[in-house]
Amino acid sequence: MPTRTARTAWNGTLEQGSGQVELTSSKVGTYDVSFPKRAAEDAGGATSPEELIAAAHTACYAMALSAEIAGRGGVPQSHEVSAEVSLGPDQAAGGFKLTGIKLTVRAEVDGLDAAGFEEAAQAAKANCPISKALAGVEITLDAALES
Repeated sequence: MPTRTARTAWNGTLEQGSGQVELTSSKVGTYDVSFPKRAAEDAGGATSPEELIAAAHTACYAMALSAEIAGRGGVPQSHEVSAEVSLGPDQAAGGFKLTGIKLTVRAEVDGLDAAGFEEAAQAAKANCPISKALAGVEITLDAALES
């Protein structure tokens, strides 16, 4: 399997510095990052590690869910996955940590009932490589079929 790369160039202190994240494998873009924008409710046009993790998790989960649905005899028609990745203080070690990830999926699936879909959705959460990498963070799932 291939290895993917990204790089960040940072200038200055945590509070006053800023940087750019470059997706070097795909060459699809370079994105601004800064700690004040990372910690603010309004990202102000900058991305953050949490947003990048959310993007990675939704893409990985969507692929894993398609495989799990098919493995149970269903046919995935479409699904939309969103992730909310929260950052907060780390009371035990100091600094910050990811405090939770909420995955939400709405799907159209042929050949599975709600119980079968829930099984597939939970298995995808457990088996997605990004979920495995984030095992130290509480990951919740809200999964439902749409007709």
